[in-house]
Amino acid sequence: MTVKILADSACDLPVTFFEENKNIATLIPLNVHLDDEQYEDLLTITPKTVFDAMRAGKSPKTSQVTPNKFEEVFKKLAEEKSEAIYIAFSSELSGTYQTGYMMAQQVKEQYPEFDITIYDTKCASIGYGLIVKNAVEMAKNGKTKSEIEEYVQFASNHMEHLFTVDDLVYLQRGGRISKASAFVGGLLNIKPLLNVEDGKLVPLEKIRGKKKLYKRIIELMKERGDQLDKQEIGISHGDDEEAALYIKEEIEKEFGTKKFYINTIGAAIGSHSGPGTLAIFFLNKYKE
Repeated sequence: MTVKILADSACDLPVTFFEENKNIATLIPLNVHLDDEQYEDLLTITPKTVFDAMRAGKSPKTSQVTPNKFEEVFKKLAEEKSEAIYIAFSSELSGTYQTGYMMAQQVKEQYPEFDITIYDTKCASIGYGLIVKNAVEMAKNGKTKSEIEEYVQFASNHMEHLFTVDDLVYLQRGGRISKASAFVGGLLNIKPLLNVEDGKLVPLEKIRGKKKLYKRIIELMKERGDQLDKQEIGISHGDDEEAALYIKEEIEKEFGTKKFYINTIGAAIGSHSGPGTLAIFFLNKYKE
């Protein structure tokens, strides 16, 4: 029996990915609140809508997946007697992992044989998405649940996130970083560079000018990455495809990387990071 892979929408994979793999992959959407309306990330609201609203001065909010939604998805799998892995968004950035874990235990009380693992990746956006994407591919190829779990754990432990935002105020408003960390240098053309440490967003440096910023990203990739020519590098962007393609070319030139996965940041994460975000994801330890 094929292992079922579940992921929430903070993986920033497109809806088409889940449609093309619907027999294996299930999308569990986070919620986005805008103009007193609630939407399901990726399903009933687009990232473009959110970014345009933020440019217009609006402040969309998000909420985690509801217990009822988890119960609905888990019960269906339990009734099908499916083996399943819910690969979750970082527990340091959302309560979705904890809710998923709690509801899995609750469903197991009714269906004691239900075989599901809930895994906290401590990752976000396409860094998390690459893990989901590869887990689905493994399931397609008939890998066992334990083999997929081993991969998920390895990739989660070694996934690097480097990203920049146009304005840290968006992250601060959403409670993703502290007020003290929300340095804003727009008038001076200062760009913040951040990463993820143990699932939390951590500001690294402030850099003046985009060219210097891109150069620094390449330097950090060189310091932290492993066999970058063999990896699939993830790039996500906040409605700025031009920047994503520029950094792709720079990575290609520097490391000879051939495989990239590029996508827009979803509405849920985009509600916190804002338009103009650019993020790069790669492994600091690579294995075939």
